[in-house]
Amino acid sequence: MELLFSEGKSAAAYPLKIMFLETKEELNFPAQAMFVVPKRNFKKAHDRNRLKRRMKEAYRLTKGRFYELLRGADKKFIMAFIFTSRKEEEYVAIESAIARLIEKPLK
Repeated sequence: MELLFSEGKSAAAYPLKIMFLETKEELNFPAQAMFVVPKRNFKKAHDRNRLKRRMKEAYRLTKGRFYELLRGADKKFIMAFIFTSRKEEEYVAIESAIARLIEKPLK
């Protein structure tokens, strides 16, 4: 995790930011993702958990296409999706942001 945040690259699409790092390590899947919602912006755990569930579901639905592109490029990534908005966003906004950000590591 330290390596990801110190040497990784980033991109943003409101209300999310992605940090990613290509790795040579042997991973079980083409990409590993983590989801972060800052406690500074959302004090209550149930609010943070709801946003993380929305992010995870959007990632689950879009990762199939991303995995296909990764297999063709023979690359592996470690990624962190960070929620940057100060207010709770609807699922549709989160899903569209993840769909835009998921292809950034390949560019």
